Amino acid sequence: MNQESSPSDHTGGQDSLLLLKTLQSLWTKKEMNKQLKEETRRGFAALEDPLAGLLDMLESSSDWKGKGQSLGYYITNELQLWIKEHPAVQQSGLRLKKLQARVFRILAQSQVNLLDPLIGIFQLRTADQNSLLGHVGHVYHKGKYKEAAILSIKLNLQLELDVEKMCTPLLLQEKTNLVEAYVAEYPDLQCKLLQTLDMWCEPNFNTTDLSRQYQGLRPNKLNHKMLSKLVFRLLEQYNLDPVLCPNVINQRHLGSLKYLFYKRFVEKTMTQENWADHVQNTVGENRWLQEQLIQLLVSYCDLNTAARWALRYSLPEETLPYGVADELQKLKVQERVEDAESTVDDYEEDRKEGYYQIPIPRENIHFLQTWEGILRWREKVLQPGQVVGIDMEWRPSFGVVGKPRVSVMQIAIEEQVFLLDLLQLLKPDEMEELSHFVQTLFSDPTIIKLGYGMSGDLHSLAATCSAFKEMNKQVQGIVDLLAVDKQLQKCWRKSSLQVDVLSQEKSCGDRRFRQPERGLSLLVQHVLGKPLNKTEQLSNWEKRPLREEQILYAASDAYCLLEVYKKLCEDPLGFGLCSDLTESLVAKPTTKHRAKKQLNQQEMPSPSKQQAKVIGMAALRPPPSVSPKEFSVVCDNMLQGLGRHLRCLGVDVRMLENDDNHRKAAEIARQEGRVILTSGLPYQTLQSQVGEGRCFSVDCSEKAKEQAFQVLKHFNVQVSLADVFSRCQLCNCDKYLKISKDQMRQLMQFSGLLTEEDNAEWLAKSEEKQKTNPASDTSEFDYPQPVYNPNCQWLEDSDLNVETMTLATGASLQLAAIPPGVLGKADLSYFYCCTQCGKVFWEGSHFGRVVSQFKEAFGTAEGSQSFYELS
Repeated sequence: MNQESSPSDHTGGQDSLLLLKTLQSLWTKKEMNKQLKEETRRGFAALEDPLAGLLDMLESSSDWKGKGQSLGYYITNELQLWIKEHPAVQQSGLRLKKLQARVFRILAQSQVNLLDPLIGIFQLRTADQNSLLGHVGHVYHKGKYKEAAILSIKLNLQLELDVEKMCTPLLLQEKTNLVEAYVAEYPDLQCKLLQTLDMWCEPNFNTTDLSRQYQGLRPNKLNHKMLSKLVFRLLEQYNLDPVLCPNVINQRHLGSLKYLFYKRFVEKTMTQENWADHVQNTVGENRWLQEQLIQLLVSYCDLNTAARWALRYSLPEETLPYGVADELQKLKVQERVEDAESTVDDYEEDRKEGYYQIPIPRENIHFLQTWEGILRWREKVLQPGQVVGIDMEWRPSFGVVGKPRVSVMQIAIEEQVFLLDLLQLLKPDEMEELSHFVQTLFSDPTIIKLGYGMSGDLHSLAATCSAFKEMNKQVQGIVDLLAVDKQLQKCWRKSSLQVDVLSQEKSCGDRRFRQPERGLSLLVQHVLGKPLNKTEQLSNWEKRPLREEQILYAASDAYCLLEVYKKLCEDPLGFGLCSDLTESLVAKPTTKHRAKKQLNQQEMPSPSKQQAKVIGMAALRPPPSVSPKEFSVVCDNMLQGLGRHLRCLGVDVRMLENDDNHRKAAEIARQEGRVILTSGLPYQTLQSQVGEGRCFSVDCSEKAKEQAFQVLKHFNVQVSLADVFSRCQLCNCDKYLKISKDQMRQLMQFSGLLTEEDNAEWLAKSEEKQKTNPASDTSEFDYPQPVYNPNCQWLEDSDLNVETMTLATGASLQLAAIPPGVLGKADLSYFYCCTQCGKVFWEGSHFGRVVSQFKEAFGTAEGSQSFYELS
């Protein structure tokens, strides 16, 4: 074999080496021009066997083994184009097999950009499959797992290889994109991949031990939480049955159980009946989950309660925790088995005190299950000028795969509430009449529809029935009180006035522990004086008949909207709203899944003196202003979305990993002088571990963008235009290397990521675009676009090693992530390379959108005219 592969053993070998020297001379002088191309093609024509000549040249040089564009890649690419013009030179039969045997050794050392040309030139997809599999195995056993996988994909060998063996090292290196590409076209492989991932999610499985089986792999960051997220994403992406992944599903159900215990025994915001119903549905017939339930009952309740549930599920005594088996024996002897949910809480009777009560008689609440029942009230509901409160309820999914299905739609008008049972009304014989009624209601602009987070409700309604899929595009006359709520909160924050939290806590003091109100309940408390009782919120809304408590809760949720709206309209200025409340808020809800702000563009008035007197708090002076570069935070792992928004605005942000303990935030804060941003229960622990004012609890009911506004306002962080994207969004570094578009084009050509043909094509498109529509690059927006000029540190051009594409900091430029089409944008001038991770950014429409979204956060010192400049 070695003798066959020697360049001197075939005619033309010396000629190919002479051609190589000639091309090397031109390449060294960087004369990548017409002369180099002509000489290359002239050399091909002169060779007796151009394919063998290519192998001679590749075997005699090594520049093609490194990253970036090389002479070897250039010659290979040119030969592929030349063969298309001269197909007669292609080989076949025994001669082709010999050439294929030689090219295998080159493939083992070549970069990805050489694979396609070599596979095409030497027709490797038609080669002997055993030879191809042997070559892939050789590459794999050398520890080149990524290269083996890529080659398998290029040669369509996935079905012939063990998917677990091929994908395991890739997953351990967190190369999930390559794994998804590997199984993309093969459903059987997708199932096997998910079964492998599910096996890794067994409680005692250790991925660190697994990584030690593969040479050259560093300790991986994979944990059960990350694997679980990946499994659920792939299940949905490939539309596979969750039964394939019992470990992940069990762990998700166990998480649901723990959440139910927290809601019931810590927050105490769920009734016993609701809790027991959800526990039974979550556990089902799964013996492992039943045993986990008993363990949780022992921790949260008592042995007797745990024994009652163990008896219900007929669990063997040997599987029960210490003490539960004895209690179980006592129950059997007494022969008095009561339902586990029969116990009555001593605090449930007085739970109604201090909560909003619907002010209409019980007979005015109607549970409608037939079209005839709706028909009786149809005309009154659809009366022009009517104000209607609308809400929807569905069974909580607790994170299980699947979309929520609306079970009950509540419609409230003055003195009446109608609960529409969609489980019955959406059956085929009733569906047409119901859908027409609902669409008429939502599309009539003369009827004001009140909701709270209406967009989310409409999205769930669309997922419930195909008849409602396009309804969100037709709705008119919507008043989303979520927008009012956010406007009120912003108004209070703006004047440094807060809701009377102290009085709220005092009023709750004699009603046992209760979590702070939020969402609609908090708005109702602000406006009407008492919050909503949300203990039925997580009910099983698909179970029939509905309990009386569920009916009253559902009716209250819709009717309170009418009362809140009426109160706000009576004195909008007293609540800090504009005088014409209806005109400013009636709008279409957004079509996205989450509710968006629907605020008017007028300046929001400050709270009135009367309101300040009622709240009883004087305006506080804000802290001294700081710039984003002077403000550094550490975000708890539940606030990564907030962290990304703040980093986008130039704040120095560190974020905990998903599996980090919350206490790590305190360690980082103390060591690096950062402020902790957290939410919920961890706040109580973390605030005691750092100095006063160095831990801030974020409202977890808000979206990440609103949380960012909240943090900036609280700490008086003054953001300027130059702060936007002044830090790398990936690694938080604030030092860039600035590269012009022409320089970047040359670097991509040199790296083999941009051929001359691509370059010519994009240049032609850019020139044509400029000729046909010179203003097209700026006409995407109706307003002048801000100029990107980040306030950061800069690396000198001399710190870039062009041959290795690395910076003086050791970072490798991620040029492969740049789409070639970006270079064809006429309005693009520069690229910005992170000096820590090598990520490459470029100016685009995203910058303008971010500036527009966060314009309220920009410091007033710059003036409102300064952060939009014509480019």
